[in-house]
Amino acid sequence: MEITDSYKTITKPSPEVLFKDRNSKFFGYAFPVSSEDDVKQHLEDLKKQHHQARHWCYAYQFGKLEQDYIFRANDDGEPNNSAGMPIYGQIQSFEVTNVLIIVVRYFGGTKLGVGGLINAYRTGAQMALEASKIVKRTVNIEYAISFEYKNMNKVMRIIKEKNINVINQTLELSCEIIISVRLKEAHAIFETFDALYEINIKNLND
Repeated sequence: MEITDSYKTITKPSPEVLFKDRNSKFFGYAFPVSSEDDVKQHLEDLKKQHHQARHWCYAYQFGKLEQDYIFRANDDGEPNNSAGMPIYGQIQSFEVTNVLIIVVRYFGGTKLGVGGLINAYRTGAQMALEASKIVKRTVNIEYAISFEYKNMNKVMRIIKEKNINVINQTLELSCEIIISVRLKEAHAIFETFDALYEINIKNLND
C-alpha cells in the first residue's frame, strides 16, 4: 500500500469574503492553524471585530496525515448541523488541513430556515477557501547522521545520488549531518545509511 505523505493547506489568512441572503450577512474567513490556541485567538479577534454579529460559526481540522486528523465543527447557536458541518464539508471538499474557517453572521430580520442556513454557511466557507492560496506540503522525517571525518565521502556520495535535503551540518573530526526526507522514502534512506560501516543514523521525530 502506498504511503500518502503530502497534504494541502493555506499559508496565510484569506481576505474577508461576504455572502448575503435576505438581508443576513455572512462574512467568511480562512486561517492557517496548528493548535486549539490558534483557533481561540482567531475567534476572539473576530468577536472583537464583529462584536454586533449574532453568530460566529466555525470548523477546523489539524493533522498532516489522514489517520491523524482532528476536527471540530461548531454551530454557535444556529440549529444543529446547519452551520459547523456545512463549513467542515468545504474543508473536506477542498481537501485542506491545518485550517480554520469562521463564518460570522449578522441577522437581517428574516429567518432563512435550515436549508437556507446550510447554503449560506457552506457558501461563506467555500468563498473563503476560493480566496485563499492553497499549497501542497510533504510530510518529512528528519534524521541525524553521525560519522568520523574519514567517512565523509561515503555519506556525501549517497546524499548527492539520492538528492537528499540537508538541513544542517557540522563537519569537523566528528561530523553530524541533519537531513530531511519525505515519509514515503524515509525507510529506504534509513536502511541505506544504517547498512554503512562506522556510520550512525538516528530518527529525530521519535
